[in-house]
Amino acid sequence: MPKMRVSGGVTMAEERLTEDLLEQLLAAGRPEDYLDHERLVSQELTDYLEQLRAARGMSKADVIRESELNSTFVYDMFKGKCKPGRDNAIKLAFGLRCTLKQTQRLLRLSGMAELWPKKRRDAIIIWCIEQGRDLVTCDDELWRLGETTLIDPELNL
Repeated sequence: MPKMRVSGGVTMAEERLTEDLLEQLLAAGRPEDYLDHERLVSQELTDYLEQLRAARGMSKADVIRESELNSTFVYDMFKGKCKPGRDNAIKLAFGLRCTLKQTQRLLRLSGMAELWPKKRRDAIIIWCIEQGRDLVTCDDELWRLGETTLIDPELNL
């Protein structure tokens, strides 16, 4: 059974660094040698969302309000009925007050590309997350710097 630890206020199975696991896999004579000795943890998006929400003591209504996402869509994501697109996953991360590491994991579990500091828009979002900014403030920074915002302005008329 994997050890449990608290990271960013969220209890999760302790994980090995991807680089370490890759090194062990490549050193194995057969895939089974690696698979038989490593406990690979597969986490579902729904489980991760619930862990984050519960760790912060937030209700789903809180997440909806802070992420500015459609309530039905958020409830469906928590139930596993749908997965968010990249911008919606980022908005959800803001709504859940995720750290950068948690945001990257949320994006991976959603099947989306992680934020990449070589992309201008992503760099702004990364900076905002690291500075503890909320979604609206991040959107203001994106707008100020001439990048596409996360929040659809037509929804807020």
